[in-house]
Amino acid sequence: MESLTVAPAARVRGALDAPGDKSISHRALMLGGIAEGTTRLSHMLDADDCRATQRAMAALGVVIRWTGDEVVVEGRGLRGLTAPAGPLDCGNSGTTMRLLLGLLAGQPFAATLTGDPSLSKRPMQRVTHILRGMGAQVEGR
Repeated sequence: MESLTVAPAARVRGALDAPGDKSISHRALMLGGIAEGTTRLSHMLDADDCRATQRAMAALGVVIRWTGDEVVVEGRGLRGLTAPAGPLDCGNSGTTMRLLLGLLAGQPFAATLTGDPSLSKRPMQRVTHILRGMGAQVEGR
């Protein structure tokens, strides 16, 4: 197998035109939130799960504006998120909860994630086990 070396980029810039997709929309909102500066997203999927991610990121201090077909995310930088005033409600979105677990594991504050009764019954061990193995402090049922 050929060996590849990847080095950090000083800056990532560009445009990508893709149809709305729930999985990509979650990630775009979160990555935009930890980026430095403004991220403009088009073709975002406007669905309950993606709105749960938007609300959670807003509770972490990220400003997100939906204007027509564009979503503008004012990124706070990797260490710019702020501790939420209360639990982060992921609604019924397993993707929101699983991705936030990883994102929050690297932050300098504690946060509580919750969801509706259905989400509360879904397994998170595949994520929490790995995060604990990496040194994150994760507590939960």
